[in-house]
Amino acid sequence: MAHGYLALVLHAHLPFVRHPEAPSYMEEEWFFEAITETYAPLLLAFERLARDDVDFRITMSFSPSLLLMMTDDLLKERYAKKIDLQIELADREVDRTWRDDRAFHELAKMYRHNFGQIRDCWRRYDGDLARGFRALQEAGRIEIITCTATHPFFPLLDRNWAAFRAQIQTAATVYERIFGRRSPGMWLGECGYVPGVDELLREEGVRYFFVDTHGLLFADPRPLYGVHAPVYCPSGVAAFARDIESSKQVWSAQEGYPGDPEYRDFYRDIGFDLPFDYIKPYIDSQGIRTFTGMKYFAVTHRSLDGKRPYDPHRAYLRAAEHAGNFMYNRERQIEHLRANMDRRPIVVAPYDAELFGHWWYEGPIFLELLLRKIHYDQGVLAPITPSGYLAEYSTNQVATPSLSSWGEKGYGEYWCNGSNAWVYRHLHKMAERMVDLARRFPDADGLARRALDQAAREVMLAQSSDWAFIMKTGTTVPYATRRTHDHVTRFTRIYDALTSGHEVDAAWLAEVERRDNLFPEIDYRVYGT
Repeated sequence: MAHGYLALVLHAHLPFVRHPEAPSYMEEEWFFEAITETYAPLLLAFERLARDDVDFRITMSFSPSLLLMMTDDLLKERYAKKIDLQIELADREVDRTWRDDRAFHELAKMYRHNFGQIRDCWRRYDGDLARGFRALQEAGRIEIITCTATHPFFPLLDRNWAAFRAQIQTAATVYERIFGRRSPGMWLGECGYVPGVDELLREEGVRYFFVDTHGLLFADPRPLYGVHAPVYCPSGVAAFARDIESSKQVWSAQEGYPGDPEYRDFYRDIGFDLPFDYIKPYIDSQGIRTFTGMKYFAVTHRSLDGKRPYDPHRAYLRAAEHAGNFMYNRERQIEHLRANMDRRPIVVAPYDAELFGHWWYEGPIFLELLLRKIHYDQGVLAPITPSGYLAEYSTNQVATPSLSSWGEKGYGEYWCNGSNAWVYRHLHKMAERMVDLARRFPDADGLARRALDQAAREVMLAQSSDWAFIMKTGTTVPYATRRTHDHVTRFTRIYDALTSGHEVDAAWLAEVERRDNLFPEIDYRVYGT
């Protein structure tokens, strides 16, 4: 019998990016890249494990905004064109490298094969990969949980409990419609816990959530077993905490596995390396060079120049070596912990799902090999889900976690600083006004009801932590700024019309509904509770 447990948790999230007003939109590439490089490869890896009867367990959280993009017909249509173009480019690269650059010919063939597999997987589920993950959940292999609706950072929402409830209730509703059951757990955006928010989770039947390491270490009272057993909040909802040792070993680009010289380099892409006229049909329609997904070089070193050609076989062997190293370290860690606990410890290792495949190309291979090794090569640890652990240990210490996040420095500095602090006065006022609207118009119907529901959508979209995150990182700041501005102004236009007794412009509202069409089940009255 195993001496302890490993809970691998993959958090899958992207902000809602959908632009029907344009024939193509560069920021939609975030979603398309994630399908090709993360979601489909992970699904294929899990299906192989299930096919081979490997007894694995893994937890995945899908944000509602991501799930609704996965099921959106417009984005499905655009992704179908995108993956067809990638296969076309791979065909051309197979031909070009045969004639001009034989060093990369086998890599071009590899990409053509991989893109074909991704397209076959995507078509098998009619473009809705959530169906594939649902089948794995129903087979008992993975546990899928939800996330706060648009991934807000709760500690900076000014303790507006109606806004918290709206995010949580909407997320639970979306999850139930897509997966046919209530979500057992919930990922709080950026692990941003506020004491008391667990009461709202309990209302929706959520049994557990996650906090960062210090969120539990600084709990009141301090937890007896640190982060290696959950605690129950006074509400009865369990809090699991991240184990920093196992997490850092994987996600750190400097100290962790992804930075190994044998792995594929993320930044050297033929979209930037090859002549513009050749690559033009496969990059942004405005002629902006972008990633194509075809990369021919290994990490080698930090400089972009002088890199070695990528060798998939050597990278696979290194992924197998790292999977064995990770398992060995967890075995030693669990043996040490078990000697000082009256129960089998749990090591919770959460990661952004997009690390596996998108940022770290070999990530899905690493996960698959790790789960195979755990199944065949040892008996010290076993994979488990949080629900499985709570079923085994239903009695746990009661404590209240501290306010925290898993961002840089552990609290709110990453999401509120000189680059993005300006957004919060607008978010606070929007949430206050949304509560006011819900209470003023408790029984609206017709056009007013549509306007109120859309106002609720605009509040949630503006609250996404992604916009503040982008402003801090300095990547696509104009886009994040424009998205914040658009949602604030759309909400304000609705608020001003309704509170002044005027009718909302029906044509304008229909266009806003067409653009920001997420959460079809939303009920603005949740803000009145």
